[in-house]
Amino acid sequence: MPVQVVDASALGALLFGEPEAEKIADTLGSAKLAVPGLLEFELASICLKKIKAHPEQTADILVAFRLLSQMALETVGVDHVAVIKLASTTGLTTYDASYLWLAQALGASLVTLDRELRRAAERFGIKIAPG
Repeated sequence: MPVQVVDASALGALLFGEPEAEKIADTLGSAKLAVPGLLEFELASICLKKIKAHPEQTADILVAFRLLSQMALETVGVDHVAVIKLASTTGLTTYDASYLWLAQALGASLVTLDRELRRAAERFGIKIAPG
């Protein structure tokens, strides 16, 4: 079974019903999904931004966020020193560099909607999805 590293932009789109949700769902399929430990914090931040923008939808947004606990995600530790070096080299944040580092370390494809992360992954020869 192929392994995919999935970032907060992709999972956020899926959880919160963004226009790209169906494309992300198709991309993830039945792959084994790996994430760095920071994913839940990033998704909680996205959740809060959505609640601030749409307070009348707070209950629905929280229900969507809780779906994360039902997803089969393997949380994998990262080498933080290597992540810092990678962020310095690429100009990414350490958060985004964590996904890039993990995809490299696992030899996995990267599922992201983030343009800068996609460009960095391309430079390192990492397969990117959705294409």
